[in-house]
Amino acid sequence: MEIKSLHTHVDIVTGAKGASVIAKAAYNARDKLQDEYYGKTHDYSKKTDLVFSKIFLPERVPKEFSNREYLWNEVEKIEKSKNSQLARNLLFELPRELNEQERIKLISEFIEENFTSKGMIADC
Repeated sequence: MEIKSLHTHVDIVTGAKGASVIAKAAYNARDKLQDEYYGKTHDYSKKTDLVFSKIFLPERVPKEFSNREYLWNEVEKIEKSKNSQLARNLLFELPRELNEQERIKLISEFIEENFTSKGMIADC
């Protein structure tokens, strides 16, 4: 299979920019999440363009972290400094030549190999 172009973009969600990691997670997952710190609900559940969503946990991480709202509220509680790095946001443009199932398999394998196998949680 010939892949003509592949695009990747990485940015960091930081406290310094006033960004809410919970708002970002809600948007990315097209979910409704309550931000405990700011007392605000971020609701993107009416958007219908989501293909796949999953939280990938390393083996030794407690299962309650598979709850997106719990996960990101805990991150907000732990990271208190203004210049804290709350999350890394990776955006991949996957090859059009792959069908939906192949894309999900590809990204799942990439996450396992590059993140969860190294002890990191990935919210996809």
